[in-house]
Amino acid sequence: MAKQGAKTAVPRLRFPEFVGKPFREVHLKDLTSESITRNVDGLSTKSVMGVTKAEGIVPMEERLIASDIARYKVVQKDWFAYNPMRLNIGSIARWQGDSDILVSPDYVVFQCSKGLGSEIAPAYLDHFRQSGAWEKFVTEGGDGSVRVRIYYKDLARLQVTLPSLAEQKKIADCLTSLDEVIAVQGCKVEALKAHKRGLMQQLFPREGETRPRLRFPEFRDAPEWKWTTLNRVCDMQAGKFVSASEISDEPGEGTYSCYGGNGLRGFTKSFTHSGVFPLIGRQGALCGNVQFAKGEFHATEHALVATPQAGVNVTWLYYTLGKLELNKYATGQAQPGLSVDVLKSVECSVPATETEQKRIADCLSSLDTRITAEADLLATLKTHKQGLMQQLFPAPEATCA
Repeated sequence: MAKQGAKTAVPRLRFPEFVGKPFREVHLKDLTSESITRNVDGLSTKSVMGVTKAEGIVPMEERLIASDIARYKVVQKDWFAYNPMRLNIGSIARWQGDSDILVSPDYVVFQCSKGLGSEIAPAYLDHFRQSGAWEKFVTEGGDGSVRVRIYYKDLARLQVTLPSLAEQKKIADCLTSLDEVIAVQGCKVEALKAHKRGLMQQLFPREGETRPRLRFPEFRDAPEWKWTTLNRVCDMQAGKFVSASEISDEPGEGTYSCYGGNGLRGFTKSFTHSGVFPLIGRQGALCGNVQFAKGEFHATEHALVATPQAGVNVTWLYYTLGKLELNKYATGQAQPGLSVDVLKSVECSVPATETEQKRIADCLSSLDTRITAEADLLATLKTHKQGLMQQLFPAPEATCA
C-alpha cells in the first residue's frame, strides 16, 4: 500500500463518469500471482510458443524446442508470459487464445487475481505494461550487471495506481479500440507495399523476356524492351568524403542535406550535387539500398550517385535500380561493398521510348505517394495512442516503488 501521508498520483485525463472517484496504490504482487504449472497433461510441441516484442506470442521455432517438454510451463487465456532476460526490451505478452499453450521453463508466467478488492482486468494490465511507469520500472529493476534479469519477485514490486474495475475496463476498451484502428491501418500500408511489389514484377520484363506481363494500353503495340547493361543506362560515381565534425544534426542557414548509404546523415556547409539523383548505398548492411536525393545536397563516399544517360528518365531509373536488388552483387566478407566496375556490367531491360519509362515512373510514384500518406497516418495514430496513454495513466515518477 502507499506510504502514509503520500499523495496518490492521478492521471491527467479521466472519463467523465469517473472524475473524482478514488484510486488505490498497490503493488503488482497484490494483483497477480506467478504460475509454475508444468506440462502434466502432455500438450504437444505444436503448443510451444515464444514471446517477441514486435509480434507478441508466436510459435516457437522447432529447432529451439527441447526434446522433452514435460517441464515447459502452461499458459492459459489472459495469462502473461515473458523471458526474464528480455522483459526490459518489451518482450512480454498476454495470451488471448482459448486453448492452453506452453512456454519455455525459463519463462516467467503470471496471472491476474480475481478476488474482491485485488482485481485487475487483464486487458488493463496489458495496456499498462506499455505505459511510461512500467517502462521506467523494468528499465531500472532486475538482477545482473551485464544482462538484466527480471523475475516475478522483481516485477511484483512494481507499484500501480489502480482505478476501479469499471474504470479499468473503460480505459482498456478505449485503448483496444484504438489498437484495432492502428492494426487495420498497418495492414493497409502493408497491403499497398505488397501491391507495389507485385505491380513492379509485372511492369518490368522477367529475365530473358523482352515484354512485361502488364503494359499500359498505349504501349501494347510499341517495340520490345531492350536488354543492356547499367553503364549504358547511367553513370555511377561515389560521393565525396566529409568528416563527422563537419556534419551537423540540425539544418541551419547555408547548410545542405548530407546523404550516406542509408539515408540522411545530417547537414553540411557544402554540396556535391544539384538536381535529382538516385543514390545507391555501397557498404554495410544497407548495401544496395536505393534512395532519392533532390535539390542541392552532399553525397558521402558511402553512396553511389547514379546519373541517367541521355534518353533515360531519372524516376524510372530509380525504380529500376531498386528492382535489381543490387545488394546481391556486393563483394567482401567483413564489410560487403559494391564496386562500380561490377555494377556497370549488371543487366537490365529498357523500354524503347522515354515516354513509356515516364508512364511507368508516374504510376509507381503515385503509388509511393499514397503509401507515404497512409504510413504517415499510421505514425500519427501511434503518436496519438502514446499521448493518450500518457494522460490515462499516472506519470511514471509517481508510480514506481
